[in-house]
Amino acid sequence: MALTMNDVDRFEASRPRLEAIAYRLLGSASEAEDAVQETFLRWQAADLDRIEVPEAWLTKVLTHLCLNQLTSARARRETYVGQWLPEPLLAGDSMLGPADTAEQRESVSFAVLALLERLSPGERAVYVLREAFAYPHKEIAEILDITEGASQQIFHRARKHVVDGKARTEIDEAAARRIIDEFLAAATSGRTDQLVRLLTQDAVAIGDGGGKVPARAKAFEGALAVATFMRGLFKPSKAKRALAGGSPVVHATTVNGGPALVAVVGDRVVGVMCLEITADGIAAFRNQVNPDKLERFTRHWASTDHGEPLLDAAF
Repeated sequence: MALTMNDVDRFEASRPRLEAIAYRLLGSASEAEDAVQETFLRWQAADLDRIEVPEAWLTKVLTHLCLNQLTSARARRETYVGQWLPEPLLAGDSMLGPADTAEQRESVSFAVLALLERLSPGERAVYVLREAFAYPHKEIAEILDITEGASQQIFHRARKHVVDGKARTEIDEAAARRIIDEFLAAATSGRTDQLVRLLTQDAVAIGDGGGKVPARAKAFEGALAVATFMRGLFKPSKAKRALAGGSPVVHATTVNGGPALVAVVGDRVVGVMCLEITADGIAAFRNQVNPDKLERFTRHWASTDHGEPLLDAAF
């Protein structure tokens, strides 16, 4: 059935919300775009006269497509090379979705997206729809074909998993920027002891190279191990410059609502390091260096004013 312009407009009005839901569910902007496009094809093929509430219908179709994707993704990630991390999004990216409430902002943070990987697909769907988009449990139940009581139970279980895995309370933006400046100074000084003082005792560093860029298969754990790794990461070498295609400059910016460092060679983003900064120090570094997961970020980076770099010739 051919769509009218009104039918297309109705879908396009829902697109930003659908993309934001899909990104939170999948942790991948490219996969989210595919899921939304498939939802449009289902919309195009549907008998629209029989759809009473288009927004609800579209959300249900999209959510089930994402659930299928999550189920197959679990199998794929068993063979994924090294650690898996979400695809980072630069501040201002429309796919980040609403950021009016603390729950909405937190739901798209890199730390929470990584924690959502611990949930089952069903738990993840209930958590995202309820926590990030404030869907009533009655509507979630209709979307997922479960009972309202089951939706409530799943949400409380999922929320507990996320809360238990979260670090201590984060600090404000100005304090985070000061810590980033101190971190870069310590990392480039070559002094491990200075770095250790900036980290929590249980700090971790995780890298996702996707088999395309070298990244350690296991996370670095503990302040000393992480500090030693960071000292080596910022130590200049010809091999690193050859691998990156030049010597990166490093900028501080906001990624997924949190503080991050971006390494750039020419017009190409070669790495995004998201920092989880708490009142006790830096609790986690999540480094995305898989070039496949930096394509959208690079496009958006090229179209934004990111100011002067904090560090020239990082290594």
